[in-house]
Amino acid sequence: MSPTPAPAAIEAVLSEMDAVLMPLPASDGIAVFLDIYRQVTALVAQRLTDGTFQDPAFTEALDVVFADIFLDVPRAIAAGQPVATAWQPLVDARAAPRFPLQFALAGMNAHINHDLALAVVDTCRQRNRDPQSGSIHGDFDRINGLLAQLVGPIRAEFLDKTVVQYGAPLAPLANILTSFSMDRARDAAWAAAVTLWTVRDVPFVPEATEQALANTVNLVSRQLLTPFPIPPV
Repeated sequence: MSPTPAPAAIEAVLSEMDAVLMPLPASDGIAVFLDIYRQVTALVAQRLTDGTFQDPAFTEALDVVFADIFLDVPRAIAAGQPVATAWQPLVDARAAPRFPLQFALAGMNAHINHDLALAVVDTCRQRNRDPQSGSIHGDFDRINGLLAQLVGPIRAEFLDKTVVQYGAPLAPLANILTSFSMDRARDAAWAAAVTLWTVRDVPFVPEATEQALANTVNLVSRQLLTPFPIPPV
Protein backbone atom coordinates (compact mmCIF):
# COMPACT_ATOMS: atom_id res chain seq x y z
CA MET A 1 0.00 0.00 0.00
CA SER A 2 1.40 3.41 -0.95
CA PRO A 3 1.82 5.96 1.87
CA THR A 4 -0.93 8.49 2.43
CA PRO A 5 -0.04 11.74 0.62
CA ALA A 6 1.05 14.55 2.92
CA PRO A 7 -1.50 17.32 3.48
CA ALA A 8 -1.02 20.16 1.01
CA ALA A 9 0.39 22.59 3.59
CA ILE A 10 2.99 20.09 4.80
CA GLU A 11 3.75 19.07 1.20
CA ALA A 12 4.61 22.70 0.46
CA VAL A 13 6.92 22.77 3.49
CA LEU A 14 8.63 19.56 2.36
CA SER A 15 9.13 20.99 -1.13
CA GLU A 16 10.77 24.10 0.29
CA MET A 17 13.01 21.95 2.49
CA ASP A 18 14.06 19.94 -0.57
CA ALA A 19 14.90 23.15 -2.42
CA VAL A 20 17.07 24.30 0.50
CA LEU A 21 18.83 20.94 0.80
CA MET A 22 19.52 20.36 -2.88
CA PRO A 23 22.53 22.67 -3.38
CA LEU A 24 24.10 22.09 0.05
CA PRO A 25 27.04 19.73 0.60
CA ALA A 26 26.27 16.94 3.05
CA SER A 27 28.83 18.36 5.48
CA ASP A 28 27.07 21.74 5.75
CA GLY A 29 25.74 22.28 9.26
CA ILE A 30 22.31 23.36 8.05
CA ALA A 31 22.16 20.35 5.73
CA VAL A 32 22.99 17.96 8.58
CA PHE A 33 20.13 19.32 10.67
CA LEU A 34 17.68 19.70 7.80
CA ASP A 35 18.25 16.16 6.56
CA ILE A 36 16.97 14.92 9.92
CA TYR A 37 14.24 17.51 10.24
CA ARG A 38 12.88 16.84 6.77
CA GLN A 39 12.46 13.19 7.74
CA VAL A 40 10.64 14.22 10.92
CA THR A 41 8.27 16.50 9.03
CA ALA A 42 7.44 13.76 6.53
CA LEU A 43 6.92 11.30 9.38
CA VAL A 44 4.53 13.67 11.16
CA ALA A 45 2.53 13.94 7.94
CA GLN A 46 2.27 10.16 7.74
CA ARG A 47 1.23 9.86 11.38
CA LEU A 48 -1.59 12.40 11.09
CA THR A 49 -3.93 9.68 9.84
CA ASP A 50 -2.84 6.64 11.84
CA GLY A 51 -4.03 7.63 15.31
CA THR A 52 -0.64 8.74 16.63
CA PHE A 53 -1.94 12.23 17.37
CA GLN A 54 -5.10 12.86 19.35
CA ASP A 55 -5.77 16.17 17.58
CA PRO A 56 -4.47 15.77 14.01
CA ALA A 57 -5.84 19.12 12.81
CA PHE A 58 -4.02 21.09 15.51
CA THR A 59 -0.88 18.98 15.07
CA GLU A 60 -0.84 19.62 11.33
CA ALA A 61 -1.19 23.36 11.90
CA LEU A 62 1.54 23.29 14.56
CA ASP A 63 3.86 21.28 12.31
CA VAL A 64 3.54 23.83 9.51
CA VAL A 65 4.08 26.85 11.79
CA PHE A 66 7.01 25.04 13.46
CA ALA A 67 8.68 24.32 10.11
CA ASP A 68 8.05 27.82 8.81
CA ILE A 69 9.96 29.36 11.72
CA PHE A 70 13.00 27.27 10.78
CA LEU A 71 12.60 28.00 7.07
CA ASP A 72 12.91 31.69 7.89
CA VAL A 73 16.60 30.92 8.48
CA PRO A 74 17.54 29.85 4.92
CA ARG A 75 15.18 32.54 3.58
CA ALA A 76 17.10 35.17 5.54
CA ILE A 77 20.44 33.78 4.38
CA ALA A 78 19.31 33.84 0.75
CA ALA A 79 18.12 37.44 1.14
CA GLY A 80 21.33 38.54 2.86
CA GLN A 81 19.44 39.40 6.04
CA PRO A 82 20.30 38.61 9.69
CA VAL A 83 19.07 35.28 10.98
CA ALA A 84 17.27 34.72 14.27
CA THR A 85 19.52 34.95 17.33
CA ALA A 86 18.78 31.35 18.29
CA TRP A 87 20.11 30.11 14.94
CA GLN A 88 23.16 32.36 14.62
CA PRO A 89 25.68 29.88 16.10
CA LEU A 90 24.76 27.11 13.66
CA VAL A 91 24.80 29.51 10.73
CA ASP A 92 28.21 30.84 11.81
CA ALA A 93 29.69 27.34 12.15
CA ARG A 94 27.91 25.62 9.26
CA ALA A 95 31.01 25.37 7.05
CA ALA A 96 33.48 24.71 9.87
CA PRO A 97 34.88 21.28 10.70
CA ARG A 98 32.52 19.81 13.26
CA PHE A 99 31.18 16.36 13.99
CA PRO A 100 27.69 15.77 12.52
CA LEU A 101 26.25 15.27 16.00
CA GLN A 102 27.32 18.80 16.92
CA PHE A 103 25.36 20.26 14.02
CA ALA A 104 22.38 18.01 14.69
CA LEU A 105 22.15 18.90 18.38
CA ALA A 106 22.71 22.62 17.81
CA GLY A 107 19.87 22.55 15.30
CA MET A 108 17.63 20.61 17.66
CA ASN A 109 18.47 23.01 20.48
CA ALA A 110 17.44 26.02 18.39
CA HIS A 111 14.40 24.36 16.87
CA ILE A 112 12.99 22.77 20.03
CA ASN A 113 13.99 25.16 22.79
CA HIS A 114 13.22 28.28 20.74
CA ASP A 115 11.14 27.63 17.62
CA LEU A 116 8.78 25.06 19.08
CA ALA A 117 7.84 27.29 22.00
CA LEU A 118 7.02 30.13 19.60
CA ALA A 119 5.16 27.77 17.28
CA VAL A 120 2.88 26.55 20.07
CA VAL A 121 1.94 30.12 20.98
CA ASP A 122 1.41 31.16 17.35
CA THR A 123 -0.72 28.10 16.57
CA CYS A 124 -2.82 28.54 19.69
CA ARG A 125 -3.45 32.17 18.74
CA GLN A 126 -4.46 31.18 15.20
CA ARG A 127 -6.83 28.46 16.38
CA ASN A 128 -8.11 30.19 19.53
CA ARG A 129 -6.83 27.45 21.81
CA ASP A 130 -5.08 27.40 25.18
CA PRO A 131 -1.82 25.39 25.19
CA GLN A 132 -2.94 23.46 28.25
CA SER A 133 -6.30 22.46 26.80
CA GLY A 134 -7.21 19.12 25.29
CA SER A 135 -4.42 16.98 23.89
CA ILE A 136 -2.06 19.78 22.85
CA HIS A 137 0.62 18.91 25.40
CA GLY A 138 0.45 15.21 24.62
CA ASP A 139 0.74 15.76 20.87
CA PHE A 140 3.57 18.24 21.51
CA ASP A 141 5.44 15.44 23.29
CA ARG A 142 4.74 13.05 20.42
CA ILE A 143 6.28 15.43 17.88
CA ASN A 144 9.36 15.68 20.08
CA GLY A 145 9.47 11.91 20.33
CA LEU A 146 9.81 11.71 16.55
CA LEU A 147 12.63 14.27 16.63
CA ALA A 148 14.47 12.28 19.30
CA GLN A 149 13.94 9.05 17.38
CA LEU A 150 15.74 10.35 14.31
CA VAL A 151 18.60 11.99 16.23
CA GLY A 152 19.29 8.66 17.93
CA PRO A 153 21.31 7.05 15.11
CA ILE A 154 23.64 10.07 14.80
CA ARG A 155 24.19 10.10 18.56
CA ALA A 156 24.85 6.35 18.55
CA GLU A 157 27.35 6.61 15.70
CA PHE A 158 29.25 9.36 17.52
CA LEU A 159 29.39 7.44 20.80
CA ASP A 160 29.94 3.96 19.37
CA LYS A 161 32.34 4.79 16.55
CA THR A 162 33.86 8.26 16.78
CA VAL A 163 34.52 8.27 20.53
CA VAL A 164 35.85 4.72 20.36
CA GLN A 165 38.08 5.67 17.43
CA TYR A 166 39.63 8.74 19.04
CA GLY A 167 39.39 7.71 22.67
CA ALA A 168 40.31 9.91 25.62
CA PRO A 169 41.27 13.06 23.62
CA LEU A 170 37.64 13.36 22.54
CA ALA A 171 36.22 12.92 26.05
CA PRO A 172 35.68 16.65 26.78
CA LEU A 173 33.60 17.09 23.64
CA ALA A 174 31.73 13.85 24.28
CA ASN A 175 30.81 15.14 27.74
CA ILE A 176 29.40 18.36 26.26
CA LEU A 177 27.33 16.56 23.64
CA THR A 178 26.00 13.81 25.88
CA SER A 179 24.86 16.41 28.40
CA PHE A 180 22.25 17.65 25.90
CA SER A 181 19.00 15.83 26.62
CA MET A 182 16.13 15.80 24.15
CA ASP A 183 13.75 15.12 27.04
CA ARG A 184 14.96 18.15 28.98
CA ALA A 185 14.81 20.26 25.83
CA ARG A 186 11.21 19.16 25.32
CA ASP A 187 10.26 20.05 28.89
CA ALA A 188 12.03 23.41 28.69
CA ALA A 189 10.28 24.22 25.42
CA TRP A 190 6.89 23.43 26.92
CA ALA A 191 7.62 25.59 29.96
CA ALA A 192 8.69 28.42 27.65
CA ALA A 193 5.54 28.04 25.55
CA VAL A 194 3.28 28.20 28.61
CA THR A 195 5.19 31.21 29.93
CA LEU A 196 4.97 33.07 26.62
CA TRP A 197 1.26 32.28 26.41
CA THR A 198 0.66 33.54 29.94
CA VAL A 199 2.39 36.89 29.32
CA ARG A 200 1.21 37.32 25.72
CA ASP A 201 -0.95 40.36 26.43
CA VAL A 202 1.34 42.09 28.93
CA PRO A 203 2.99 45.15 27.33
CA PHE A 204 6.70 44.66 26.47
CA VAL A 205 6.99 41.38 28.41
CA PRO A 206 6.52 38.90 25.53
CA GLU A 207 9.25 40.54 23.46
CA ALA A 208 11.68 40.63 26.39
CA THR A 209 10.90 37.02 27.26
CA GLU A 210 11.42 35.87 23.67
CA GLN A 211 14.74 37.70 23.47
CA ALA A 212 15.94 36.17 26.74
CA LEU A 213 14.95 32.74 25.44
CA ALA A 214 16.78 33.32 22.15
CA ASN A 215 19.92 34.47 23.97
CA THR A 216 19.92 31.40 26.20
CA VAL A 217 19.44 29.06 23.25
CA ASN A 218 22.23 30.86 21.40
CA LEU A 219 24.61 30.26 24.31
CA VAL A 220 23.78 26.55 24.51
CA SER A 221 24.32 26.11 20.77
CA ARG A 222 27.72 27.79 21.00
CA GLN A 223 28.69 25.25 23.65
CA LEU A 224 27.43 22.36 21.52
CA LEU A 225 29.44 23.68 18.57
CA THR A 226 32.68 24.02 20.54
CA PRO A 227 35.54 23.58 18.03
CA PHE A 228 37.60 20.54 18.80
CA PRO A 229 40.64 19.53 16.75
CA ILE A 230 40.17 16.01 15.50
CA PRO A 231 43.23 14.13 16.76
CA PRO A 232 45.21 11.90 14.41
CA VAL A 233 44.35 8.23 14.59
